[in-house]
Formats: sequence, structure tokens, C-alpha cells
Amino acid sequence: MNNTHQMSKPGSCDIFCNIVDNYGDIGVCWRLAQLLVREHGLAVRLWVDDLASLAKLCPEADAAAVQQQCNGVEVELWRLPFPEVQPAELVIEAFACKLPQSYIDAMVAQVQEPVWINLEYLSAEDWVESHHKLPSPHPALPLTKYFFFPGFTPNTGGLLLEHGLIARRDAFQRDARQQQAFWQSLGMETPAADTLKVSLFAYENGALPGLLDTWASGPQPVLCLVPEGRILPGVGRHFGDAEPCAGKTYARENLDVQVLPFVEQQRYDLLLWACDVNFVRGEDSFVRAQWAGKPFVWQIYPQHDAVHLKKLEAFLMLYCRALAGPAGKAMQDLWQTWNIESGAAKAWPAFAAEFDELNRRAQDWARLLTENNLALNLLDFSREIGRMRALKIEGQ
Repeated sequence: MNNTHQMSKPGSCDIFCNIVDNYGDIGVCWRLAQLLVREHGLAVRLWVDDLASLAKLCPEADAAAVQQQCNGVEVELWRLPFPEVQPAELVIEAFACKLPQSYIDAMVAQVQEPVWINLEYLSAEDWVESHHKLPSPHPALPLTKYFFFPGFTPNTGGLLLEHGLIARRDAFQRDARQQQAFWQSLGMETPAADTLKVSLFAYENGALPGLLDTWASGPQPVLCLVPEGRILPGVGRHFGDAEPCAGKTYARENLDVQVLPFVEQQRYDLLLWACDVNFVRGEDSFVRAQWAGKPFVWQIYPQHDAVHLKKLEAFLMLYCRALAGPAGKAMQDLWQTWNIESGAAKAWPAFAAEFDELNRRAQDWARLLTENNLALNLLDFSREIGRMRALKIEGQ
């Protein structure tokens, strides 16, 4: 029996995703795969080793299917032994995952060498610009891999942005009916105008109890929306509930907490747009919070020896260059205390007092980021590599 999977060409792409952080890795890969299909006409095959995580982001996906079509993307279970396949023209190795050896051997056998790209993690660190697009020749085979770094500056790969996203955001935020429909979809009435609406998507965090107490005792009504995830058990413990789940609500003084089902990608943007401040984690929700143009607080994925705090500081330095004075300090203080899991409650009042300035900066920042589109840059770079190889062949 022939076990070879065929893809239409030209314009084929294989994306390999080894899921490490539940939804961060697959969130980026799934968004990129759909974007390449929908906006650029590529035939995309997404290889993923954890279909259950994908099914959370895309309810149409079948967590038990070895092979399926979802939103125009061919989704394949990355399994062992790896099937015999014809490599795509563009091969994206997400976040330094290791490609199957049989697939690498098949790349060597192609008449035209595929463009092999390692899509790196997002970072604002200075060294990213100098490493972006660097080649990495294979030590034993006639293949070259290229490093491609997402980023926030013109000399990086940019961020994933769908066509028309900002216009849809603005239309939603101007339209009371759209907002009302969103709240009704959550089984809620539209919050009162004086209520501060907070989305809370985070990892476990020791600073959570103090922050919840601060919101409860503060001068303004706070509605905290918590999608199911790793922070939820901590929320439950704070309110004496050992089994928190979607649909439950908690109330204390000026704080109301609503637990939401896990929010799939398409609806997550609406949640961010509807809230006044967004707590996010990892990479994908971090980027979406920036497109929302609202004040946000990022919990970076913890790493050994606190390397992640250096990455956090690099982003804060870049973002706060145009956020001087009390607003810049308030943002840095809250982000840093939230990420070291201590002191966020004390940092919150100063952050809340600077909402107007933080809103202005968030909107300006989103406008700046639209000038650097990751998918477009990725495809332009792959075509550039193809032209360079063609010229090299002609010159031989």
C-alpha cells in the first residue's frame, strides 16, 4: 500500500508543531496556517503532535482523527513512525522542533530544495535583529535552514495580522449592538458603563489572591472574566471552591468574577476588544492583546534561571520609550510584580490611575505594528531564497 500523501503545487507549505505550552505553540501555528491558506492561497499541511489542544482552539477539529481538513488546512497527526510524504516547497519548523529524519531525507531527495525555515519564538531582545534570516547549513546534508524571528521592529519578521482585523476591531468597539450580542453570547447582560471589565488568561500566579482582594475593595466595580485554564484553580481557591468550572460566578464587595468556557481563537479577539484591560500569557494571546489596542498585562512563559524576565524587560523598554512618566512606571511595576508573583496588588492602583495614557499608548502601538506583517514577510523571504537559488544554478 502506498502511504504517500500528495500536496498540490505550487504554493505548498508544511508546518510542524510540537506542543510544549498547551496553547501558545499551537495558537501561533494554527493562526499562521489559516492565514496562509485564506489570504495567500497556499496548500498548507499542519503536523501537530497534540490534537486535543488544537481542538480547544478550533472546535471543528476532531481530536481523534489522524488526518482531517479544518478551515482549509490539512491537519495531520504527527506520529511515529512518520508516514512517507512528499515535502512541501516551504517547510516551517516551529520553535526549533526537530523534524522527522525520514522527512529530512525526503527533502534531500527533492529536485528543488525546499525552503526550510525555523520560525522562532517572539522576542524584543536586541540580538534578534542580527540573527533574523541567518542561514544554518545542515552539518551533513545538502540542506540549509534559515532562522526567522517575529518581532516588533522593522528589521524583524513582524507579527501575525489578518487582513481587515483592525477595521473589524474598530467597528466592534463603535457598535453597541455588536457588543451587546457578544455579552449575550456569554449569557450576560451588558456591564454597566462604570464597570471595569478585565479578562484574565494566565498561568498559575502567587500574586492572584492579593490582586483579587484589591479589586474587591477598590472604589470601582470590577467584572473579571476568566476563561478556563491554568489560573482557574487559583481563582476557585480564593473563593473557597475546590471545583471551579465554566458557568460559575463569584462575588465579593466590588468584584464579580465570571468563569467562561475555554475561548476559541475566533471569539478570543472579541473578548479582548470588549474588555478594558487584558491579562494575557505566552505568545499568541500576547500578540492579540496588542492588536486589541487596550491596556494589557503580559505573563511571560517562565523559564529556567529567570531568563524570561530578561525578555520581559526587553519588551517593556521598547514599549515604554513613548510612555514616559507615571504611566510608564506604573506599567513596568505591574508587569514585573505580576511576573515575579509578588506585589501586583500594590502596583495595581497606580496602573489603574493611568488608564487614559495607557489606552493612548496601546492604540498608537497597534498602529505601528501593522506596518510589519509576519506572513507577508515570511513569504517574501521564501521567494527571495528561491530566486537566489535559481540564479546560483544559472551561474553554474
